[in-house]
Order: sequence, then structure tokens, then C-alpha cells
Amino acid sequence: MKLNELRDNPGATKRKKRVGRGPGSGMGKTAGRGIKGQKSRSGVAIAGYEGGQMPLYQRLPKRGFNKPNRKKFAVVNLGLIQKFVDAKKLDAKKAITEDVLVESGLVRRKLDGIRVLAKGEVSAKLKLEVTGASKSAIEAVEKAGGSLTVAAAQSAE
Repeated sequence: MKLNELRDNPGATKRKKRVGRGPGSGMGKTAGRGIKGQKSRSGVAIAGYEGGQMPLYQRLPKRGFNKPNRKKFAVVNLGLIQKFVDAKKLDAKKAITEDVLVESGLVRRKLDGIRVLAKGEVSAKLKLEVTGASKSAIEAVEKAGGSLTVAAAQSAE
């Protein structure tokens, strides 16, 4: 078999319907939109319209709200921090701050702070300084002989 003999399976690809390309195409003139009316015009989107009946999204009750001042934390798991220490991307001997985590590429951006969670194992003696941490993450780091300090008043939830 050569490159020029490669073919897709029969029926795997379908040709695009080219509308408005003359009467011989069977989709010329009105291009399958019929005659007159709102739907025959351009710039019309009637998503969710139910022909005058009260639409479903209006029939259902409203629920919940979005807190306008909520904090969004960048989440880091202990297992990932350990992986970066093993790969020599983080220095376990120095204090690991939020800026160090961003520089190493472990976190893309700080957002409202970085929160450490206890997923994964940690064996290195780490000195972490972050905005937030779960209780189990603090216990896991201290069990490994390190320390985890939570900078702001935002501690374990």
C-alpha cells in the first residue's frame, strides 16, 4: 500500500451541502428556507422559542445565586508538590511560597491565593507558606516532619 492509495472507509465522509448555488443543485434560490417569514431572513436565532407557549426555562423556578465576592483559589495537591520536589523543580530545603509555586510551573496563576489539599503522599520535609490548606494537608506535612503555615485568616474549612 502506498500513500496515494490511502482512502477513508466508504460512508465515513460526507460532502457539505452547498446551498444557494443555482437551480440545478436542488438547493438554489431560497436555499431550503422556504418563502418569507422570520426564519427565512438572516440574523435570526430562535433558540428556546416554543411558538408562543411559555418556554421551559421560564416555567421552572429560579434556584441559588452566585456570591459576588467569592474567593477563587488555585488548588494544589500534596502529591504534585512531592513530584516537583523529586524532579528537582522545587527546592525542599528552602521555604516554598506561593510565588515559588508559580515560578516552578506547578500553578499557572495565584488567583485569590493558593490552597493545598492532601491528595497524594508527601515524604520530603517541606516548609510551605500558602493562603489556605485543608486540615488533612496540614497533618500530612507535619507528619512528614515539615511545616505548613497559612498566611491569611483563611484557614481550613
